[in-house]
Order: sequence, then C-alpha cells, then structure tokens
Amino acid sequence: MEFQDEAFVLSARSHGDTGVVVELLSHSNGRRAAYVAGGASRRMKPFLQAGARVEAAFRSRTSDQLGSARLEPIGEGPSVLFDDPLALAGLNAAAAVAQGALPEREPHPGAFLAFEALMSVFAIPSVWPAVFVRFEAGLLEDLGFGLDLATCAVTGTMDDLVWVSPRTGRAVSRSAGAPYADKLLVLPPFMLGAQAGLAKGDVRAGLDLTGHFMEAFVFHPQNRPLPPARVWLVDRLADAGRL
Repeated sequence: MEFQDEAFVLSARSHGDTGVVVELLSHSNGRRAAYVAGGASRRMKPFLQAGARVEAAFRSRTSDQLGSARLEPIGEGPSVLFDDPLALAGLNAAAAVAQGALPEREPHPGAFLAFEALMSVFAIPSVWPAVFVRFEAGLLEDLGFGLDLATCAVTGTMDDLVWVSPRTGRAVSRSAGAPYADKLLVLPPFMLGAQAGLAKGDVRAGLDLTGHFMEAFVFHPQNRPLPPARVWLVDRLADAGRL
C-alpha cells in the first residue's frame, strides 16, 4: 500500500535508537501512524513537532500494518508560535483532540481542512480561541455528530437561538428553552455566523458546548476522558482572561 499526501503531524514518539513513530492527519487518507527512519536526528526534529505540515510518502505491506513514511516539510510550521505559549497550548490541544477522536485509516478530509483553518489563525491571539471551538464543531460534524443549530428544536423558528439541548445537539430558542435554562447548554452567537461579535464568556460557552459533545459522543464510547491537553487549554485560557 502506497500513497503520497499532504499531512499535519499530530505527535511523534521515539522508536528504537534513531527512529520515530509519527501520527499524521493526512488530507485524503485520514489519520495514519508511520515509522520515520532517522526521525530522532537533529535535522528532522523541527518538522516532527505537532502542527508541522509535511508532504508524506507512505508505504506499508498491508493496510493494517504500521507503515513507514518519508516526510518533507512544507512552510515554516509551528516554529512561528514558539514565543506564544498560549497558542502552543491551543495547538497541542487541537492535535490531541484530533488524534484521539479520529479513527485510524479512515479518510476525513473535513477534519484536515478544519485543522488547516485553525493552524492559519494561531498567530492572531484575539481570533484563534473561537476558531478552536469551530474546529471541534467541525470534527464532530465530520464524525457524524454535527450540531444542528439551524432552527429551534421545539418551535422550528430560526430566531433568538441561545441554547443547545445536551442530549440531541439541537438549538433551542430563548422562549422555548426558558423553563429549562438550567439544563441547557449556552449557544454563543459566534457559532451561528461569522458576522456575530465575540463577547466575554462566549469562548468558555463554546468550549463547554463542544467539549460536552466530544466527551459524550466521541471519547466516552472509547472509555476515555477528554485529552489532558484539552483540559489544560481551558485552564490556561481562564488564567489568561481569554474566556
């Protein structure tokens, strides 16, 4: 089995004296683990960091065998974020969520594009936390658990949608949800359209929303919690006053 594809590195771990096993999120071939000969070398380490974009030439004898890959870097990669610890925390959280949520060897081009969009805004501190929420919502949709935020689940109206049912993932209007407000999840306006502004508390509400469904629909069925890097990200954003 052979293919060549663009990919983002999600993680890398040492394997033997000089090799590395990388987890890749590829555009057309999904999440793949691959052995990279010489990956522990000083030359290769910079583009084996989470978030590095590479051209991967992948090869394996069978579809379920750990393959090998030759990697060539594309662009600067995550080195531009090294002076921004909070953005690096966001990058590590995104990589951990993608690695934990996506099944191996299944094409998920939507997940690749969502990760690509997030990578493009990490250098903009005022923007990327909200885009991180959208990234997780995109992952949920690509996995078949997309949130239905178009109309109210109770009335069918498109107006004044301010909550989401924690059971169904459907939006609920203010009037229909008022009697049950303490049991519903807050729907921040920016998740309904790019033109909506970003108010204090919106990012926290968005992370609570996508985190709830990530945990319920993706990680809990695997008997796993949300990745620690994702939990730490919320703590770091709170400490920085960015929620």
